[in-house]
Amino acid sequence: MKEQRAKLFYTPKNGYDRVDDQQRRGIERIGEDYKAFLNHGRTERCAVQYTVQLAENAGFVPYRESAPLTAGDRVYIVNRSKSVILAVIGKKSLSEGIRIAVAHIDCPRLDLKPMPLNEETGELCMLRTHYYGGVKKYQWTAIPLALSGVVALRDGSVVDIEIGTHPGDPVLTITDLLPHLGKDQMAKTAAEAVTGENLRVLCGSVPAGDPKEKDRVRLAVLTLLNDMYGIVEEDFLSAELSVIPAFPACDVGLDRALVGGYGQDDRSCAFAGLDAILSLQNPEKTALCVMADKEEIGSVGSTGMQSGFFDAFVDSLCRAQSVPLTVCLGNSECLSADVSAAYDPLYADAYEKANSAFVNYGMSLVKYVGSRGKSGSNDANAEYLGRLRRAFDDAGVIWHGCELGKVDQGGGGTVAGFMANRNIETVDIGVPVLSMHSPFEIVSKLDVYMTSRAISAFYRMAGDENEDTL
Repeated sequence: MKEQRAKLFYTPKNGYDRVDDQQRRGIERIGEDYKAFLNHGRTERCAVQYTVQLAENAGFVPYRESAPLTAGDRVYIVNRSKSVILAVIGKKSLSEGIRIAVAHIDCPRLDLKPMPLNEETGELCMLRTHYYGGVKKYQWTAIPLALSGVVALRDGSVVDIEIGTHPGDPVLTITDLLPHLGKDQMAKTAAEAVTGENLRVLCGSVPAGDPKEKDRVRLAVLTLLNDMYGIVEEDFLSAELSVIPAFPACDVGLDRALVGGYGQDDRSCAFAGLDAILSLQNPEKTALCVMADKEEIGSVGSTGMQSGFFDAFVDSLCRAQSVPLTVCLGNSECLSADVSAAYDPLYADAYEKANSAFVNYGMSLVKYVGSRGKSGSNDANAEYLGRLRRAFDDAGVIWHGCELGKVDQGGGGTVAGFMANRNIETVDIGVPVLSMHSPFEIVSKLDVYMTSRAISAFYRMAGDENEDTL
């Protein structure tokens, strides 16, 4: 009966019980590369810049529509500095489809309001913010914060601003109420304890000018910004400035198996896709790694996956081969690489254990996301899942199936539905995350490694004989 149980039962296992020494070295290598990616790519703009740097080092060149492409060519295209597509041209015609791994590089954060500066009673200067994406607002108080982004000046020039992420930089913060006076605050729900309008970032306290005048600290802060960057207050109207955690990514746990840091939803999966395509050589089918923007607010705008940018790029490739775009997309396959909610024993009531993702159990495969009655879900086709299972198993990928928490607990979405709406076979895969959407998320190095291996296996399905790489 023991053999029968082993044959019939499905029992996911901890990945560290299954990896060999070579894979452990691969896990350590990817852990260091991944932390560097997180530290260099704290915003979508920074992530695109660092991705382009790595891509060019790996032989990718900017895409030129008029330039002929042949099998093995490696190109990239950037969309408005906030999304990027990398492509490796395959041997087969685009009429047989392409293989796409798509992740997003935007993350929950606090954006500055159009007119952010405000001097409060007590001569403290603060920055007004508007939170972006799903955040628990109380998690953003009393931690070190940084300011990152760009300011477009009236003359057309663009100024980069980065304060709080370099050694020796000052940091910003949002204050919290001391427990001695927190009786009323503690009686509120977690959602009400800190309001969106109170997410104001402390940025200065030293006044300037005549003591009889108002807004002296605001003037001092603007003077500092003008001296450093040449900006005036009106320039905030044409700026994209975000407040993000100031601390770097780091190892978590005495065994250093986990990575803690900001922005791992979904830059963990974006990195896995990037790692896979950088090592890809001569695939049978053209492979794309898409790093998209705006997923956290519905994939809207010109840089999100609902825009026409992706279609325009693929159509350009298709026209060079005289292939109709609809034919290419209809024969294409996609991995929507987005994180899953890792089972947390401290909050076990939110999960259904038999169908949860687990840290260190490898890549998670999610047939559907959505909420409650699968609302907003892609719900991938069984036949497609069967092909992927074979590909992952043949490549030695450690993976397990899951869904997002208990049925009536809540839910979430990814870009999978937008890809499927293009008539592309699509399923969600990704890295399990603890403390998702917090300023300090936790993932497993093993799970990032296996997600990269899974995307590599996907790119090489159906006859691509390239060797695995560490």
